[in-house]
Amino acid sequence: MKISHIECFPLKITPQQAYLGGSVEGHNSDYYYRPEYRCVYSRKMETCLVKITTNEGYVGWGEALAPVVPQVIAELINHLFAPLLIGQSPFASGVLNSKMYDAMRDRGHITGYHIDAIAAVDIALWDLKGKILQLPVYQLLGGAYRETIPCYVSGLPEPDLPARCHLAKQWQDKGFNAFKLALGYGVREDIENVRGVRETLGNDADIFLDAHWNYSVAQAAELAAALHPLGVGFLEAPLLPEDIAGHRELRAKSPVAIAVGETERTRYQFKPFIEQRAADILQPDVGRTGISEMMHIASMAEAWNLQVAPHLSVGLGPCIAASIQVAAAIPNLFMLEYQPPVFAIANQLLNTPLVCEQGHYQRPEGHGLGIEINEERVREYVMGATC
Repeated sequence: MKISHIECFPLKITPQQAYLGGSVEGHNSDYYYRPEYRCVYSRKMETCLVKITTNEGYVGWGEALAPVVPQVIAELINHLFAPLLIGQSPFASGVLNSKMYDAMRDRGHITGYHIDAIAAVDIALWDLKGKILQLPVYQLLGGAYRETIPCYVSGLPEPDLPARCHLAKQWQDKGFNAFKLALGYGVREDIENVRGVRETLGNDADIFLDAHWNYSVAQAAELAAALHPLGVGFLEAPLLPEDIAGHRELRAKSPVAIAVGETERTRYQFKPFIEQRAADILQPDVGRTGISEMMHIASMAEAWNLQVAPHLSVGLGPCIAASIQVAAAIPNLFMLEYQPPVFAIANQLLNTPLVCEQGHYQRPEGHGLGIEINEERVREYVMGATC
């Protein structure tokens, strides 16, 4: 059996509300900069799906986390990877991963879009192998440690503290009792937000904070000291991601666990964080690592007694399903991220929706990733449709 065809679908879907809140209409550009954060954001939901077909008609789907310009992923796969993949066995995924990585390694492309594109192909190959063998991916990875996957509600995308508290309470009433606040607005304002949500939810709720790389070591240490009495479970992305020494220093000072990793894509990038004791919880994103590399990272983390909380932001069906499959199969899972608005859009592209209820993802039991893509709907949304 050989790979016979590869097709990419760069998607730009207009949601009702921009990611992390905000308007989606009446603007000249899809892209904008939020004043409180460094990153460029899209007003649309952007991603890139890849479909790999064999000469016997089996199909596997993958996805790269591509929150901006997803067409870059498609170009890389179509022009650099397709000539390598066509005619190869889908079961040679390890060899193919190495060859795709090596293809641009000596030119310095050991992170970024090149690796994201590899992740999309890797996920598709795992889906394909599962479809051929008629097994879910978690079985191919060695079995499941858990039947359902614990998760936390991420973001609380409301413009002020009362609205965030109200939204958190609504989710708590639905059986969710773990939340992450997307803040980084300043030490005092962050503390005020966490205190308000804690008072709303009570002492039994798990609360985490994402600081979006906005602080210095001194500021982050001050914030962590204030968060500890409020029972915060982890402080995510407190410093610039390049500052490994700063993370090591902060971790030594902080009474709150330090979580990092959404910016990293390979075991080589996670290695210094692990070896230098610069983090407590690692947060690789399967849409940037792929399934194979995610398992390598989780294994490295386990050897150093670290937990893994897979990052999951704007990835749609294949990303979410792959994250669930991996989360079921790793022993050192902390919790998986849950983005309700993104989840709803993802399900619109699936024939049977994924399920997340009462604070847990349900494990899809179909072959491969366990999902069936609505290809007709996907084609309607290629580069610019409205959801």
